[in-house]
Amino acid sequence: MSNSYTNIISVDQLSDLIVGDRDLLILDCRSKLGEPGWGAQQFALGHIPGAQFLDLDADMAATPGDGGRHPLPTTEQWLGTLGRLGFTGEQQVVLYDDALGAYAARGWWMFRWVGYENVAVLDGGLSAWPSPLTTATVTPSPTQVAARESLTRQITAEELHAQLENLPGPLIDARAEARWAGEEEPIDAMAGHIPNAACMPFNGNTDSDGRFLAKEQLAQRFADVSDPVTCYCGSGVTACHNILALNIIGRDATLYVGSWSDWIRYPDFPKAKG
Repeated sequence: MSNSYTNIISVDQLSDLIVGDRDLLILDCRSKLGEPGWGAQQFALGHIPGAQFLDLDADMAATPGDGGRHPLPTTEQWLGTLGRLGFTGEQQVVLYDDALGAYAARGWWMFRWVGYENVAVLDGGLSAWPSPLTTATVTPSPTQVAARESLTRQITAEELHAQLENLPGPLIDARAEARWAGEEEPIDAMAGHIPNAACMPFNGNTDSDGRFLAKEQLAQRFADVSDPVTCYCGSGVTACHNILALNIIGRDATLYVGSWSDWIRYPDFPKAKG
């Protein structure tokens, strides 16, 4: 179905679509790094009516190792997940979490990765949802969908390393400034950042209520970031939030999926602090 919800969607718009019995695929993407299973537990305790659970570690990533903490699954694996969820390629897809859209944005990017753009992140996430939650589960009819022409751009560690001194555009890191500066590193084995990377934490894309800034504010935030932009973070998750913010203002960016957790696997690759 054709509509305008290709980036973000408000809770009022989603409520109207649910009441109108529109063809929807609602996905709960709640997660907590380092606590596998936490999101599924929260989902079982209550979720937006009609939602299914999309697991960061089991569904939106392959086994950690080569490619970092959250490498992409194969295209076939991802399409299989979408088929299990009953995705037909025609629904309006709405993804949400309780982390400013950090995990939902990864799902948004992955739908675009296989060529589907009728996908939106719920603005404000679960905390903005005004109606009662449910514990009822959905049993979809399995489907088979094919990949379309990808709507995303990626760069590998080797490609980024080869271009590092002469990147055609800026490299931005979506992690918190303390992690970028190497002052702390709660997750990965080494602290610091990729040389020449600017720090633009993903939470700067949202306001105090967890909703995305207005287009004019987002445009101002990225005004000094020229195209083409390359985005990374710790493991290719919150970097998608910066890509979503750029997409909202009509721009695009390349994702280094492996990000810092992959970069530090290469002992000869340069690292920076401060």
